[in-house]
Amino acid sequence: MMLYPSSPEAATRFLKFVNASPTPFHAVQNASLRLEKAGFLKIREKDDWEKDLKAGGKYYFTRNQASLVAFTLPQKWKEGAGLSIVGTHVDSPNLRIRPISKRTKSGYLQVGIETYGGGTWHSWLDRDLSIAGRVVISEGDGKFSSKLIKIDRPLLRIPTLAIHLDRDVNSNFKFNQETEFVPILGQIATQLNSSQESVEEPKTATSEHSASSIQDNHHPALLSLLASELSVKAKEIHDFELHLYDAQPAVLGGLDNEFIFSPRMDNLVSSFCAVEALAESVFTQTFPTLEGNVNCIALFNHEEIGSVSTTGAESSLIPSLLHRLSPNAGSLSQSVARSFLISADMGHAVHPNYTSKHEDNHKPVMNGGIVIKTNAKQRYASDAIGSFILKKLVERRKGKVQEYEVRNDMACGSTVGPMLSKLGVRTVDVGNAMLSMHSIRETAGSHDVQSMIDLFGAFFEGFAELDQSLTVE
Repeated sequence: MMLYPSSPEAATRFLKFVNASPTPFHAVQNASLRLEKAGFLKIREKDDWEKDLKAGGKYYFTRNQASLVAFTLPQKWKEGAGLSIVGTHVDSPNLRIRPISKRTKSGYLQVGIETYGGGTWHSWLDRDLSIAGRVVISEGDGKFSSKLIKIDRPLLRIPTLAIHLDRDVNSNFKFNQETEFVPILGQIATQLNSSQESVEEPKTATSEHSASSIQDNHHPALLSLLASELSVKAKEIHDFELHLYDAQPAVLGGLDNEFIFSPRMDNLVSSFCAVEALAESVFTQTFPTLEGNVNCIALFNHEEIGSVSTTGAESSLIPSLLHRLSPNAGSLSQSVARSFLISADMGHAVHPNYTSKHEDNHKPVMNGGIVIKTNAKQRYASDAIGSFILKKLVERRKGKVQEYEVRNDMACGSTVGPMLSKLGVRTVDVGNAMLSMHSIRETAGSHDVQSMIDLFGAFFEGFAELDQSLTVE
């Protein structure tokens, strides 16, 4: 990007990815496009693709438009081979439009929303918000499809109350997430003047529409906008999952562009780096390796709410892949024993205004290298063996590592790592240091993007050989 001619190239590529990926659906779509450009072949879970796999092949599949698994096979691949997996997630805390969203009050058109994940919700106030997600539309002849949508202009806002009407706001700011956290879409008068469509409240169960119609559940103006974006009629929209997102693009910042100011870096940074590393790995001189592990990435959904879904880390995505590549019990057990997972999720950089929130000897900094996350209670899955392997991989690319453990008087977050380690796969938890995690605008280090790509590249290139040099009974 010419806007940042002297900045880390990987960081500028990340900006393009995150700006194009306001929802998990878009992140998976953009990851798929990147993999296809690198020659990966799309397969489908419902198909019998095992018999068509070729040694040295490159494959990926998605589930419900919201998660993705991609893998490459060595030249002498056979059942029982391990998997070298990078696991990330593509969801972030945000606001989602309710199934019945139509609301009006004091002359305003409002949109009912539900909070998703553990967001820093006050950061969403007074922001330019827009809408993205997926929409189920009819295509004629009884056919339907799910189409992605991203409206590229500010549409909504959740305005704060003026200080003149709440003089204590700076000392005691709280708000009700149900009644005082409702976005405004427009004004009733404007819609009455510009449209013949009704802006009445939702109709009752006596509506003339069929069960699959959502026309009574949302403002006609909102449905018309969606229809216009998709080049369909409003009545051809049958359902949707729509998220609110920050309309301000991600940018580089700081005196030397050493920062990234962006939404959704937790955890699209890790996801972007995983996709880039796997895509780049197929153009190296060592690809495909003769022997060794299957290199794999897994982009999961719903980590921010516990991963218990069909597209989350606790779903059948990885177990299914293990079983399909090694279908009998003996080879499956061998595959699990030879596998290794890098669980990649963003970590907490020390905050200059709140240094007491970190343990004295565990204060990661942005642009300081890969953060190894450890927790004795196994909220992170790292142990000495996994940390050693991780450090040796970082050394291959002359990188740096940092250590993070939470204070004893604070609760520890978690990742997809402990969930997937239940399979018996060795696991280490890592991340990049960042500030303002779960805010609508987060801050991370621009040089750390390449550091993470380098780690994953070294993992795909050298794990199997490193594993053979290590004896652990």
